[in-house]
Amino acid sequence: MTTLLPYVSTPQDLRALPAELLPGLAREIRDFLVEKVSARGGHLGSNLGVVELTIALHRVFDSPGDAIVFDTGHQAYVHKILTGRRDSFDALRCRGGLSGYPSREESVHDHVDNSHASTALAYADGLAKARLLTGDAGRAVVAVVGDGALTGGPAWEALNNLGAARHRPVVVVLNDNGRSYAPTHGGIADHLARLRTAADVTVFEQLGLRYLGPVDGHDIAALEAALHAAHELRAPVVVHCVTRKGRGYDPAERDHDEHLHAIPATDPATGRPLAAGAATWTDAFARHLCVLGERRDDLVAVTAAMPGPTGLACFGRRFPGRMFDVGIAEQQALASAAGMAMAGLHPVVAVYATFLGRALDQVLMDVALHRLPVTLVLDRAGLTGPDGPSHHGMWDLAALAMVPGMRVAAPRDARRLCELLEEAVEHPGPTALRFPKAAAGPELPRVGRLGDVDVLFAGGPDVLLVAVGPMAGPCLGAAAMLSAAGIGVTVVDPRWVIPVPAGLRGPAGAARLVVTVEDGLAACGAGALLRQECGPRQHIVNLGLPREFVAHGSRAGLLAEAGLTGQGIAHTVRRELDRWPL
Repeated sequence: MTTLLPYVSTPQDLRALPAELLPGLAREIRDFLVEKVSARGGHLGSNLGVVELTIALHRVFDSPGDAIVFDTGHQAYVHKILTGRRDSFDALRCRGGLSGYPSREESVHDHVDNSHASTALAYADGLAKARLLTGDAGRAVVAVVGDGALTGGPAWEALNNLGAARHRPVVVVLNDNGRSYAPTHGGIADHLARLRTAADVTVFEQLGLRYLGPVDGHDIAALEAALHAAHELRAPVVVHCVTRKGRGYDPAERDHDEHLHAIPATDPATGRPLAAGAATWTDAFARHLCVLGERRDDLVAVTAAMPGPTGLACFGRRFPGRMFDVGIAEQQALASAAGMAMAGLHPVVAVYATFLGRALDQVLMDVALHRLPVTLVLDRAGLTGPDGPSHHGMWDLAALAMVPGMRVAAPRDARRLCELLEEAVEHPGPTALRFPKAAAGPELPRVGRLGDVDVLFAGGPDVLLVAVGPMAGPCLGAAAMLSAAGIGVTVVDPRWVIPVPAGLRGPAGAARLVVTVEDGLAACGAGALLRQECGPRQHIVNLGLPREFVAHGSRAGLLAEAGLTGQGIAHTVRRELDRWPL
């Protein structure tokens, strides 16, 4: 039975507790996490691993005056519990409820709205610089960074700056659990493994930082002692804490693949999902990439520390010498893919669409400039739902629309995903394939063809609905409603949405009203390209997402808010017809 947690709502409450009660508090926090995250879904294993570490941080440092910045931020649930948000966990990751990441709108204890890895050290460097310049250097700056995040370039850029500024007091808390989603690979992983077992000169010391550790990341007294010592040094210092992801919850400890990193609604007694998952877009991609791998020896796969979530784990098991995990380093993924393509291979680089921006320079200058056959597979494109604004993959079409020579495909169903993937890897230049985080849904057969464009519904020439990928289903729903009202509607799927397919220009020019529908930015995505090509005389309406950060919520709910449902699309058509009668 819970006895302590209801009385710990602030860091001050935590610091008032006798040390002998802290292990019991840690057990209660773990029980609370399992109960609440199992009910709603969210990041579990990573939070179970930092319970003692977060307790120690808030006992040694005085948040929010002392800034504690969590890299990635998916492990900040314990921090939220200890800073007054325990009662909000019933609405974790729900629309209008508690964010799954740090959020400045929620609390003064959250200093950044971050969930992209390897950035906390740079935030901390900047905060420390500002505090020195403004005479506020007495307050501490702490960055909590995982060993997985140290595979990313921005982390080392920040360490390079911190190491050369010995007067800049930043405490780097290295949460070393040997993993991100998957086990951490590479030279830094090997170095940290050696430090866990033997004394050695560390790479951090060679860069100019002090080093304390390794410290047992589940021993609160040892953690507090190390953090106090680091604070008193008044210099850049790394505190190396060794933790275990999923600690204290048997199903998470037994899950050797991901330690229940992120879970759906789950039975807390077993750790198993409450509902059987439908086949996803990622599943379809994973299966067919293996099929293509059997056919083509030149096909290689590249992941940025996410072989499982992006569907590449199956390919890696089937062809272990042809799958490369570069760590949380999207720039390295694309630049190394360019090198492999130069040498005659065809790399398939699978990343979340939201992380494409981290490698846009490489897409432009390393892949596209050299017209190389590299295929980008953008998982979680469009609205991802409860992970919120930093994870919505809504920027990819706008970004790729400006890349010379880039072809972008958006499948409407799993069959088209397989077809388009085959076409992509046959193309001699750069390509991209995008799909959402969702069940793949039923097959949507074509009823005709206009050049390279599929016709899905042929109900009349007056209104043309141009469906981008998974928006085909809602467009067909809208067409049924409009057709029943006597409005002649045709629905087409371009398949390859960037550049504008030649087969789309004729029907777009003949229609009285054209409505493009995409789960990317309406102002500068695939629909905007069609509008530019057709010119101002053509009546074209671009439906999509607003040019703003969209909050977390269910994918279906967020699509409805944006008008990207059958009913919403039909409403837009009727509104435009009222304004501009046929």
